[in-house]
Amino acid sequence: MSDEFYRIKRMPPYVIAEVNAMRHAARQAGRDIIDLGMGNPDQPPPQHVIDKLCEVAAKPDAHGYSQSKGIPGLRRAQANYYQRRFGVELDPEREVVVTMGSKEGLSSMATAISAPGDVILAPSPAYPIHTYGFMIAGATIRSVPTTPDEHYWRALDNAMAYTVPRPTVLVCNYPSNPTAETVDLEFYERLVAWAKKNEVWVLSDLAYSELYYDGKPTRSILEVPGAKDVAVEFTSMSKTFSMAGWRIGFCVGNQKLIAALTRVKSYLDYGAFTPVQAAACAALNGPEDVIAQNRARYQARRDVMVESFTRAGWEIPTPPASMFTWAKLPPGFEHMGSLEFSKQLLQHAEVAVAAGVGFGEEGEGYVRIAMVENEQRIRQAARNVKRFLAEHAR
Repeated sequence: MSDEFYRIKRMPPYVIAEVNAMRHAARQAGRDIIDLGMGNPDQPPPQHVIDKLCEVAAKPDAHGYSQSKGIPGLRRAQANYYQRRFGVELDPEREVVVTMGSKEGLSSMATAISAPGDVILAPSPAYPIHTYGFMIAGATIRSVPTTPDEHYWRALDNAMAYTVPRPTVLVCNYPSNPTAETVDLEFYERLVAWAKKNEVWVLSDLAYSELYYDGKPTRSILEVPGAKDVAVEFTSMSKTFSMAGWRIGFCVGNQKLIAALTRVKSYLDYGAFTPVQAAACAALNGPEDVIAQNRARYQARRDVMVESFTRAGWEIPTPPASMFTWAKLPPGFEHMGSLEFSKQLLQHAEVAVAAGVGFGEEGEGYVRIAMVENEQRIRQAARNVKRFLAEHAR
């Protein structure tokens, strides 16, 4: 009996889990760790969403199996959201499927549309599911940059010219996790034209659709005329409504891809708990001021983080969107590598961040810092960092 399982052999140790384990052990020992590592919202969902969950959960007939592709009301609510927000019309029956978070949706899509030997174009650095979802399905990854400049387009063209077999799928993620880079509609117009020319499916991850700052809204690839011929888009309730643990997301767009995802999911799950889906309807159909309030909260944290960390001696960039900043290791720490630096920062400054190498080879030399603590805690983290940097300098 062999314990060399094919898919497990293709997966390296989850680097981010190493720092998470250290953080957990430190907290168990009574240390006050400021956790800026995981993108885990610290605020509860809106009260009317929680009230709807309780109301529906109290009904005796609400506890059976649900619908794998999502209850009709939730699919309609998502279609209406896309109409309001992006001016995109969606057929709730054939162009919308509910997922258990965007992570599950992406992994199920990978299972549905890829086979061993297929080549997938995925960004690097990248959120791990963008690569490992396909690797688990048996496909091979060819990395492309995240920075949406001419180097990106050359990398796409080179991949199509020199890869055998030719890539069949491109994953894109803007606002990017982890780099927080954004794109405009012109970028998506060029991407749709490129995908049609090269006969490549595009999977767009728009999980941070509502966490944009300085009055510059994010755009959807589906705003491009004809984009639904080649593309689907994944979104999530996790960050927009602080519903990360509820595990509700969506995939919308191309009917063939939606049908493939729906069929695979029909074998894998019975859908999210019906009261959770009903509460998600209340969120999407409810007042939109809660979205603006959430956005304002993260922008305020962003501004405090950039200002206080820079004063502490660690200059970090100002992200235009998402809940992260993607920062180079401070001067004098480059030799250490992102994982060791993250461990040292946790041990000596009691601040947890995510090592950049956990997002792919191109992430080495960086860390991802999440804006998931309030302003007071962020300032405390900056003071701890300042002390740590000073001690290192000595």
